[in-house]
Amino acid sequence: MSGNTGLELVATLRSGHFEARRFDIDGPLLISTRRLADTRGFFTETYSRRHFAELGVAEEFVQENQSLTLCADTVRGLHFQLPPRAQAKLVRVIRGTILDVAVDLRRGSPDYGRHIAIELSADGDEMIYLPAGFAHGFVTREPETVVAYKVSDTYAPAHDRGLAWDDPALGIDWGLPPGAAVLSEKDRTWPRLADLGPVF
Repeated sequence: MSGNTGLELVATLRSGHFEARRFDIDGPLLISTRRLADTRGFFTETYSRRHFAELGVAEEFVQENQSLTLCADTVRGLHFQLPPRAQAKLVRVIRGTILDVAVDLRRGSPDYGRHIAIELSADGDEMIYLPAGFAHGFVTREPETVVAYKVSDTYAPAHDRGLAWDDPALGIDWGLPPGAAVLSEKDRTWPRLADLGPVF
């Protein structure tokens, strides 16, 4: 996989059809599933509460969201919700390819301010699990990209926050030339890490 940062390949967990690999930042997991294919197409499990619990994912996901992004080079993020409405997320790509990014914002974490970046695609049978305490975002590599993500709490506008995607202090390589990013007005206004203060 190209464009990956912070993935530790030595620690692997397995349960049912699922396999999880740890990052060198504690908490997130890269989870892959088995695809059963024949001449008709394929079948795959994308979630199992029992097997995910055995992999260390204990949250109950209460909502699933789906986004369609029409243009390549679109950045969505970096988003999070404040406690007590913080969200764990389980992110997968239904169509297209993204670079998925998460920044550790957990107070007291030895990895505070560090990030992971992993390329996910509809063909890869992989998803990323993020516990609460991370700012999350992605950039699309292809037009008409569809992303689905489960969350452990519903959307709470009063707790909705973000982090500047292009903060130089984060050192994120989005793989974009200067000025190429397509952004919402909201995502242009988030503060930098130095101005954020403790949130989790």
